[in-house]
Order: sequence, then C-alpha cells, then structure tokens
Amino acid sequence: MAPETDEFEALRPRMFGLAYRLLGSAQDAEDVVQDAFLRWQGADRAAVRNPWAWLAKVVTNLALNRLSSARVRRERYVGQWLPEPVLTTTGALGPLETAEQRESVSLALLVLLERLKPAERAVYVLREAFGYGHREVAEVLGTTEANSRQIHRRARASLEDAEAASASEISDEDRARWRDLVARFMAAARAGDLRGLEQLLTADVMSWADGGGRVGTARRPVLGRDRVARYLAGGLTRFAAGVDVVFDEVNGVPAVLALVDGAVRGVLVPEFSAERISALRIIANPDKLAFIARQSAAVSHPAVSPGSHR
Repeated sequence: MAPETDEFEALRPRMFGLAYRLLGSAQDAEDVVQDAFLRWQGADRAAVRNPWAWLAKVVTNLALNRLSSARVRRERYVGQWLPEPVLTTTGALGPLETAEQRESVSLALLVLLERLKPAERAVYVLREAFGYGHREVAEVLGTTEANSRQIHRRARASLEDAEAASASEISDEDRARWRDLVARFMAAARAGDLRGLEQLLTADVMSWADGGGRVGTARRPVLGRDRVARYLAGGLTRFAAGVDVVFDEVNGVPAVLALVDGAVRGVLVPEFSAERISALRIIANPDKLAFIARQSAAVSHPAVSPGSHR
C-alpha cells in the first residue's frame, strides 16, 4: 500500500469508533469511513499537518450529515431500537483504555445519546470519548469555544437524569464471576427453569429486545423478575434447538452470542448488580447482526458453561 493509505489504515479503528459513537450503527460507520477515505485520497497531503485531526473533522461532519435521516428511520422503527452490537476484543472501535472510552460505547449510553441533538452528540462524544478540549471541538464543528461549552453543558444535562451502565473497572475476577453467572442463567433459561432464573435476576430487572419487526421479540420493554423470567424461558426454550451460545466482549462488556451453524443469530448483553443480572439487551434483527457476524467468523469464542472460566 502507498504511505498515505498506510497512514489512513492505521487510523481506521479510531475513525470507525468515532463514527459508530455518533451514529450507533456499524454499517453506517463503515460507510462514513469509506467516504472519508475518498476525501483523503483527494486531499492536498502537504496541507494536512495532523492526519488524525483532519480525518476526525471529516468523519464527524459526514456522520452529522447522516444523523437527521437516521433519526427519521428510527422514528418509524418497528419495536425497540438498539444500536448494532460490535465485538470489542478485536480493537474495532479503537482504544478502550479508559473508563470514559469504554462507557462511551456501551449499548446503554448509545441509546441515551439518541435523545441529543446532532451537535450535542458530537460535542459529547469528542469531549468524553476522545478527550478533545473545547478549542479542538470548536475547530471540528466550525463554532466557538464558548458555544462548545454551552452545547456540552446541555448534553450533560440531558443525560444526567438517566443512568448508563458503566463499563469501567471490570477486573478479570469480575469477568470470570459474571461469565459463570451468565452461564447458569443461560442453562436455566434453556431448561425453562423459572425458579432458577428468578434467583439470578434482580427484582427490578428490565429486558429490551430489538427484532426490528423481523424476529419475534417483545416490542416493549419487559420489567420485573417474574415477567422477564417467563419471557426469556419461553423464548429460549422455543429456539434452543440447534443454537450454540458462546462468550465474547460486546461494546466493552461481557456478552453472549447465539450461533446457528457458526453464524450469529442473536446477541445478549447483560448488566450486573452484585451477584444478579439487573438488565438485558437482546439484538436479534438480522440487519443489526451483519457486522458482528463478520467479526465473529474471524475469531474463536469460549463456550458458555458453568465454571468454564476456571
């Protein structure tokens, strides 16, 4: 590859991570990065002092151009909308070295970001996930530092009344314990063991499922230990035949992939509170699984079974 292409490819994960945080769609993020590459090929390289700063501005503005049409599509979406899941063990979303970086790709936060206006979302992502100062943000968006600060305050105020799951401070011990908990949960669900399921869920557990009208999932959130246990036991028992469940890391946290003949057919991302599961997000819409299916085909996964981490 030419040096300028090598330079672009080295920054691809960060660009994809930026576009994904702004759009909540892996497929749209890929399109944005490809459009950015075309811009990069046509750029006067001598005038580009900082390739990342130049590309980040291009990616941000391309993503903002897509947000309005994306919002219209989501208003017409059948059932609950969840972001496209992404495996993060592959480095696809760029560095996830800090608590802010990991939390900024959590499904919970990405759903909350949908309530922000495009400029608010851009400022929030650049500040919180990429550590941009207000001067840098202003340069990207073509505004003033003062306006960047004001937009950031509005964005934080819009989000502060909602709690997003934190993906920070997950130790290897936590991951091992949570994997065992999820393995016991999946075993109980597939066996239709309601009592066993209820013991693994918090009283106020909530489940969201995105089938996009194409897969038979609940179109509204399911709330409460009894209801969630019955819903999951019924669904997983019905579809258990021929399905393998494996572990991986999705959007910065431990998750479960449902595979049929090696292909991803569903993703379950739990949240934890002490020794129980407090929330579940299930993505089953085939359109939402194309990207993670390509990722999954290139890696191996540990099987889900109690005590398998030991």
